[in-house]
Amino acid sequence: MTAIIETGGKQYSVKEGEVIYIEKLDAADGEGITFDKVLAILDDENGAGSKIGTPYVSGAAVTATVEKSGKQKKIIVYKMKPKKGYRRKQGHRQPYTKVTIGKIA
Repeated sequence: MTAIIETGGKQYSVKEGEVIYIEKLDAADGEGITFDKVLAILDDENGAGSKIGTPYVSGAAVTATVEKSGKQKKIIVYKMKPKKGYRRKQGHRQPYTKVTIGKIA
């Protein structure tokens, strides 16, 4: 069974037992969380039991466990205007939360 959830302004396709990296959540490591913004529940076998929300499926929820929180690798943001002497170098590390999907209900 596959579900499409919305969190952090993005949409993720998840299955039970899958590990995903999402935008940072305010949750401690090992804490259980529930995603109630479920856009669709898709049945893998034949598609007969699939439910599509308008925009969300009512009564549907996906439970998950927070594994850890951290920051991704640093990216360099470099701005330059030729012949003007304008140069700016800036680094950025995006925070994330590693989540293990538990049950799709």
